[in-house]
Amino acid sequence: MNTGDRIRVNTKKREYSGILIPRPGLAEDTHLVLKLNNGYNIGIPKESIVSSEVVEKAGERPKKQTTEFDKTKPPISIISTGGTITSEVDYKTGGVFPAETAEDLLGKVPELADYVSIKNMSSPFQLLSEDLTAKEWGKLAEEIAKELNSGAQGVILTHGTDILHYTSAAMSFMLQNLNKPVAVVGAQRSTDRGSFDGPQNLLCAAHYCLSDIAEVSIVMHGTSDDDYCIASRGTKVRKMHSSRRDAFRPINDSPLAKVFPDGNLIIENTDHNSRASGKVQADTKFEEKVGLVTYYPGASPDILDFYINKGYKGLIIAATGFGHISTQPLDKKTSWLPGLKKAVAKGIFVGITTQTLYGTTDPYVYAAGRLMEDAGAVFLKDMLPETAYVKLGWVLGHKNWNAKTKMLENIAGEMSEKINPKAFLN
Repeated sequence: MNTGDRIRVNTKKREYSGILIPRPGLAEDTHLVLKLNNGYNIGIPKESIVSSEVVEKAGERPKKQTTEFDKTKPPISIISTGGTITSEVDYKTGGVFPAETAEDLLGKVPELADYVSIKNMSSPFQLLSEDLTAKEWGKLAEEIAKELNSGAQGVILTHGTDILHYTSAAMSFMLQNLNKPVAVVGAQRSTDRGSFDGPQNLLCAAHYCLSDIAEVSIVMHGTSDDDYCIASRGTKVRKMHSSRRDAFRPINDSPLAKVFPDGNLIIENTDHNSRASGKVQADTKFEEKVGLVTYYPGASPDILDFYINKGYKGLIIAATGFGHISTQPLDKKTSWLPGLKKAVAKGIFVGITTQTLYGTTDPYVYAAGRLMEDAGAVFLKDMLPETAYVKLGWVLGHKNWNAKTKMLENIAGEMSEKINPKAFLN
């Protein structure tokens, strides 16, 4: 028997059936490893095996699946960039690899044909999400604008989940005059697992693209079960768990909508932009010399010197509580206040967010906040640190803009006028 063969194994206790995959490390000579039908792997000690047989020899990789679409149904476009949602299992290695084209991905969810037609499928690049930069964000914004301006009723952007919320924020700022839905979607579980969440997320994203909500949203599982997805505003959402299928949660905000696989969509937040006519513009200017720093107890003010000496134009500090850093320590050399003043004097914009995520910054509750504001720091209300980082890069990319004015302008719903207490741990 060879790697990739489907085999049946009888042990002293029970029978197993699955695909033979490579044995890792020390298990090479002592175990067989099977990919079971439910998507999970199991190691079987060779000493416990009574008999085994090959049920089906490994064949070639299946041909790409295609789906016929009814052109009378509403047209949407799909842009695929890689990540878990586009992954396919490689039984020779036991791992997964990105699907080659958006068409590969589409074949996994034929139910899409019941609701939409596909105007266009494109794959400008295939990258793990942590490898994306502002340059790729610009390409995506331009691609989305092109599709929306040429007849797509909405766009699905498939993407790895690790920085999904950074990209949703970038699209929220870069897509100016947005008048149709954009669904940013990923998967927490890979296609070789029984709990693969990609198909439902994609189906819900398609339904969102047909809605009246003209916003960039992350559309992902709303619970650990397969009951519904939630659409969360692209600037008010964050990945809050490394592996749960409902990892993406709105912060200081309610979901825009619950979206069910059967097409039922329930509006949860009426404070959203609606469909309109006009042309979407991709404003992709971005200053890459922007940093995001998390303050922690005992953090050296030399950290600020690094950004000053490297010529950074802007800095977001994820500070404590209402937005605090060390200003009056017993050892005056460890205060961040002189470094903050120096950075501002050098023309560096310093924005303050809170690492608590929920709640808002406020410079007027404690003395530290007042000292920081007097030194030139700008408190960014309840804006999420990641969103503030993306917004600052975008704002500073426009050399003629006043950074403080623009950072305090609510451009894409990134700041709340009032904090809704019901939005906590929503």
